[in-house]
Amino acid sequence: MSEEQKVTSKRRKGLLAAVASVAIAGAVGLGAISSGTIPVFAEPVRLERPVQAPSFADVVEAVTPAVVSVRVSGEAPDAGTVATPFFDMPGFDNLPPNHPLRRFFDEFQRPNQQQPPRGEQRHRVRPIAQGSGFFISDDGYIVTNNHVVESGSDFTVVLEDGTEMHADLVGKDPRTDLAVLKVKADRKFTYVAWANDDAVRVGDWVVAVGNPFGLGGTVTAGIVSARGREIGAGNYDDFLQIDAAVNQGNSGGPTFNLAGEVVGVNTAIFSPSGGNVGIAFAIPASLAQSVVQQLIEDGSVERGYMGVSIQNVTPEIADSLGLEEAKGALINSANEGDPAAEAGIKAGDVVIAVNGTPIASPRELARMVAGIKPGSKIDVTVWRDGKSQDVSVTLTEMPETDQVAAAAPSAPADENGQAASFGLTVAPADDGNGLVVTDVEPGSVAEENGIQPGDVIRAVNSQQVKAASDLKKAVDAASNAGRGAVLLQVVREDANRFVALPIG
Repeated sequence: MSEEQKVTSKRRKGLLAAVASVAIAGAVGLGAISSGTIPVFAEPVRLERPVQAPSFADVVEAVTPAVVSVRVSGEAPDAGTVATPFFDMPGFDNLPPNHPLRRFFDEFQRPNQQQPPRGEQRHRVRPIAQGSGFFISDDGYIVTNNHVVESGSDFTVVLEDGTEMHADLVGKDPRTDLAVLKVKADRKFTYVAWANDDAVRVGDWVVAVGNPFGLGGTVTAGIVSARGREIGAGNYDDFLQIDAAVNQGNSGGPTFNLAGEVVGVNTAIFSPSGGNVGIAFAIPASLAQSVVQQLIEDGSVERGYMGVSIQNVTPEIADSLGLEEAKGALINSANEGDPAAEAGIKAGDVVIAVNGTPIASPRELARMVAGIKPGSKIDVTVWRDGKSQDVSVTLTEMPETDQVAAAAPSAPADENGQAASFGLTVAPADDGNGLVVTDVEPGSVAEENGIQPGDVIRAVNSQQVKAASDLKKAVDAASNAGRGAVLLQVVREDANRFVALPIG
């Protein structure tokens, strides 16, 4: 074989080897398609615009130094074990042996060496609560919940770096469940600012930082699930609902928006089990900021007071009164001698505006009046006798306990009562002020709307009634006016309420 043929043969063998090598790599690395076919090499899937999951790291890094743990101590009776925040949490004493949090229970359990004699109780200062809080100023003011501190006499805050500092109680407000503590130190503290919660929308991301189960600084994230939630906490219910994981010990901690501003103060959870189920409630920043400022300045909160008992305006009530919309606050009663009664406001009036601002609900009226300084004069627009009129009311300071107007005692039923509309049997009250319900027909409109024997009907559509004929006249007048219901003022067990009964 000539030299030229040898070179050509070597080149042919080299090419064949290279092709075989590529074929093997395809079979091993990418998978051969099938025997006898040319390998197909797939490209990896890549998005032109990769989806970016939200990261809260920047927010957390900025705000965490402003969040503290709050430890509360106070006098408590000696028991068989030393009380710790863990023992106060439902279910911790029933944790299985292999539960990851069981070690906390075992570690802090300490038997008393000496038990008090039977019939005696020793009291000593011991941990009774644990929660969260956050700095709102560089000189040491801290916001937390009233229910965290209310039973305590000694307060300790633990900073992010583990530093423990004594705190003094500046003031607390049970009605909104807010409290303010103050630490003294020759240093400046990292603090956070309040957000404009009017700009908060359902679906916005939020980050909750706190001290759940006493574990120390913990961060959870979620979204705003709802605004303006009422949970039966009081007259000032107006909570943000969030789905971030909030547990016991998070109370008093802040919920942040992605700008690192406080949109709410965590205060309650809905949980059949005592743990997080994704429904938590935070006091909105606007309300918290106002209350906190007053606590810092005065140590307490002054609220305007009208002295009325109020209820919702239902569509039936609105129809009975000739209101176009079911909005406003229906006056159940006005306390004698209090501002509303002195100004001429009476039961059956519907407050539809204060200082020109429309009132949508009793809760809105309560919040608005409470936010006005005592001694201020306000213009209250009420709906009465089918038209609106303005009444000037000078507010006083809200008493320590909310007062409810007392009505005259119910008169005994008269067995010889007369039959009336709606399935009611009524008789004149002994004091001549209203009609006593002596019987309610089963399945009647009256029974469906909760009227019971013994109730006293004081008025119908704001007109006093003294006889069954008065009730019939009121029904006829409402029907002739084109209204679909009449409004009864009913007294039961000294409590006043209004019931709308449909005509026909």
